[in-house]
Amino acid sequence: MKRIYMDHSATTEVDPLVLDSMLPYFTEKFGNASSLHSFGQEAIEALSAARQQVADSIGAKANEIIFTSGGTESDNLAIRGVLAKKKNDTSRSQHIITSMIEHPAVLSTCSFLESIGYEVTYVPVDSEGVLDLDKLERSVRDDTSIISIMHANNEIGTIQPVKDIARIARDKDVYFHTDAVQSFGKIPVDVNEMGVDMLSISSHKIHGPKGAGVLYVREGTELEPFIFGGGHEQGLRPGTENIPGIVGLGKAMSLAKERLGHDPEHMLRLRDSLIDRIFDSLDDVRLNGHPTQRLPNNVNLSFRYVEGESLLMLLDVKGIAISTASACSSISKKESHVLSSIGLNADYIHGTIRISLGKDNTIEETDHVVQSLQESVGKLREMSAISKS
Repeated sequence: MKRIYMDHSATTEVDPLVLDSMLPYFTEKFGNASSLHSFGQEAIEALSAARQQVADSIGAKANEIIFTSGGTESDNLAIRGVLAKKKNDTSRSQHIITSMIEHPAVLSTCSFLESIGYEVTYVPVDSEGVLDLDKLERSVRDDTSIISIMHANNEIGTIQPVKDIARIARDKDVYFHTDAVQSFGKIPVDVNEMGVDMLSISSHKIHGPKGAGVLYVREGTELEPFIFGGGHEQGLRPGTENIPGIVGLGKAMSLAKERLGHDPEHMLRLRDSLIDRIFDSLDDVRLNGHPTQRLPNNVNLSFRYVEGESLLMLLDVKGIAISTASACSSISKKESHVLSSIGLNADYIHGTIRISLGKDNTIEETDHVVQSLQESVGKLREMSAISKS
């Protein structure tokens, strides 16, 4: 049985070209970038080259790139780094603004910060997951230090109006951070066009290795580290650099930028075809997120009278890998805070799946997914009707 992977928002396979770029740095070029000898110089050169690749991919300067272990660390460094720096400069309390549908990397950070005295405003979204800009603007206070709003949602794929958010932040003299973990490589990401002060990216979402990430920090943005050690990454991220991972990240970002004119268009065609055929063949289905302002690979569907995890397992038996929510929250089996925030009825929330397409998926694979969904949803609804009779 052929296996079909459609959970690319959770993680992606490493591109062969990325792997090839990494391999030498596990073996013959294994030096520490802090060493002065030739082995160390090879590592420094690789680090510098990758930093430039990353910068070129998002329209940044090389000195604005901070390497991290991934999106979660990047989000933490952005938010906690700004607050720590400002705390050293003022005795006033500080205020954070975020949205109700952020990734747990941001929401859990804000929850922790609330527990130690910071104040957080959670701005609502509409039924399609779009941020309320008026409420965001009215939420800004004299003591607001940072606004953190994701570029595109990891569950429902809705793309936020980051340029408008950046304008509000700039007018109010507040730092603006965006989590672009899901958006980079699928839609254009240019830090200058977007107007952001900080931006997070994770390697394993774009066919790079796990354990590598980036925080873009606009020149002049002041941060303090929240972990301590050596002076690596401009003193903001101490620890011996993960040179193989960083090399792979640089290559993955460079490839994603090159393929931006092709891969997203391919995924978009598959996405729209998949949605149309599912709605043509099944009743009581809802598409979650904005119908057009959404990631080209995201299909988030809710089926009434169906339990999402049961549907996932039936599809897995047929060789199809999808998810019921984001990979970071599905294991907890908690009700999706994203779906609750857009006002989705409980009957639909529990019957929700996320299909996230990749650059190598095919129309033949989507044919099999549609057929399998028809069979599996029908089977589960029949079982549900029997159990209620």
